[in-house]
Amino acid sequence: MCSVAAAAKYAVPANIILAVAQREGGRPGQWVRNTNATYDIGAMQFNTAYIRTLARYGIGTGDVAKAGCFSFDLAAWRLRGHIKNDRGDIWTRVANYHSRTPRHNAPYRAAIMIGARQWGNWLAARFHTYDTLTVATPQTIAAVAAAPAAKAPLRTASLSPAASPVRITAKPTRRILRAPATPARPLEYAAPIRVAYQAPGYVTRSISAEQ
Repeated sequence: MCSVAAAAKYAVPANIILAVAQREGGRPGQWVRNTNATYDIGAMQFNTAYIRTLARYGIGTGDVAKAGCFSFDLAAWRLRGHIKNDRGDIWTRVANYHSRTPRHNAPYRAAIMIGARQWGNWLAARFHTYDTLTVATPQTIAAVAAAPAAKAPLRTASLSPAASPVRITAKPTRRILRAPATPARPLEYAAPIRVAYQAPGYVTRSISAEQ
């Protein structure tokens, strides 16, 4: 979920963030030494060479190494920079997260394309997705509002073997019950019932490996 949240925050395709996170395979507190005397740190294996440039913002290795979503946000921020500013197709730009050297970039690029396809299918099965560039248009808002409730993101639940769909029907009644003239006295511990509506969450769209 840190990957999905970071993707939404920085407008980077969610399947790309997930593919990079899977490829990096890091964990909080992890330090991996590279042949060029730099280190890859934390869950997203953020390189110390980039961390040095962030010192002016008060960001250090400890921030990147610790558990939580910060390292994913930082990785999404960096990936957004590569996608917007680097040359080549989108997969080459994403692979620049690992290395700009062609012989290192190419195998990473191939692995990310495979991972992004798999994660794209995973996201499509669990989330509404949309293009962040068009989300604010009236057409997109109307399409989201009209989306069937059955397609909304659902939390995975373990159902018992005897579980069955719940159906609610309305039946006409012959007798209308009127409220008593004197309302019942509420209990001292009674409190108003409040019903809150929480809109379903959405994630940035996936980019297919064919693009």
